[in-house]
Amino acid sequence: MVAEKAADSTKEAKKQMDVLSSTQAVVKNALEKLGYPDEVYELLKEPLRMMTVRIPIKMDDGSTKIFTGYRAQHNDAVGPTKGGIRFHPDVTETEVKALSMWMSLKAGIVDLPYGGGKGGIICDPRDMSFRELEALSRGYVRAISQIVGPTKDIPAPDVFTNSQIMAWMMDEYSRMDEFNSPGFITGKPIVLGGSHGRESATAKGVTICINEAAKKRNMSVKGAKVIVQGFGNAGSFLSKFLHDEGAIVVGISDAYGALYDPEGLDIDYLLDRRDSFGTVTKLFNNTISNKELLESECDILVPAAVENQITEDNAHNIKASIVVEAANGPTTMEATKILTERGILLVPDVLASAGGVTVSYFEWVQNNQGYYWSEEEVEEKLYATMIKAFNAIYDTAQTRQVDMRLAAYMVGVRKMAEASRFRGWV
Repeated sequence: MVAEKAADSTKEAKKQMDVLSSTQAVVKNALEKLGYPDEVYELLKEPLRMMTVRIPIKMDDGSTKIFTGYRAQHNDAVGPTKGGIRFHPDVTETEVKALSMWMSLKAGIVDLPYGGGKGGIICDPRDMSFRELEALSRGYVRAISQIVGPTKDIPAPDVFTNSQIMAWMMDEYSRMDEFNSPGFITGKPIVLGGSHGRESATAKGVTICINEAAKKRNMSVKGAKVIVQGFGNAGSFLSKFLHDEGAIVVGISDAYGALYDPEGLDIDYLLDRRDSFGTVTKLFNNTISNKELLESECDILVPAAVENQITEDNAHNIKASIVVEAANGPTTMEATKILTERGILLVPDVLASAGGVTVSYFEWVQNNQGYYWSEEEVEEKLYATMIKAFNAIYDTAQTRQVDMRLAAYMVGVRKMAEASRFRGWV
């Protein structure tokens, strides 16, 4: 058992190192295509700042447990850094570094005045009480307080964190700062300065990208057969949005398996039957594997689960003509090349999932000005931002004769590189 755990840990560490190195490779390629010298890559290949903290928490059983947390700030040449905080047992320093780079790229793609940040704590919130989670949330803010703030680094929710955790963190920061600081963090409850549309923003952004990609392929989303791999926050909202637009959602999956019906699934029924962890496939006998789902017949495939799902092993078997990445890093570099060569339009994660950081930016703006927008205003602004970003990347891909992922990195890295150059850093 110990040997198995050690092997799993080594495998996970290698996977995350691969994610970082592959991200660095595409950034390097993007900068070379744009004509920047090597020193710009040397500046951008790692975060400017990486903080590791130790957080002692008194547990419910009376013991004291020490948790390790991280906060990475990739580049603040454009403005304050921005990015989520995840609570997960597999959080590593390498993963946090890579994700902070992705946040920089997303901010550049949708033209926000931010650099990328990311945070995480090694823990399993599913095994912790409400009181323990609150103590950990507040302890993390105290530990990183010197490097965060509304004009320095603005956290947000991520894996296994939510608006309640953001509320505790904001309250702790406000107590330390001795005045109310709603702009310190985004993804808060609406009564504490949160924004309308934040919870579904990532899925809404993906939906906009799906519609734009379909237009490029002279396809209508209405009547199109769609597979959504993953039925968590993004995947479930996305399935509902597409279903309501008239798409035929033929497949969905969760951690336990997948459902596929070429005639279409009853999305409203599945959403109603989900348990508290968002899983539903355990209720059915005729499930298939996630691997089988990815290779099933459809027009549009949306990987919305975890990384490295489409690889060189299965890229030749993908039936969809459009792949839109709602998850982080679901397609490997080798698979990206194969899909592009096969003529499949791949909309990369750094573009497709940028709706979340866009509406987080809107929340921060509303906090700073003390004036709050309606859900319709938020959606209108999100739509305009995502359309502009999609077209900029699609046009770059066509003009430069590169795949959409490299085009997205080229668009995303340019603002950072220019800001760093004007500041005299390189």
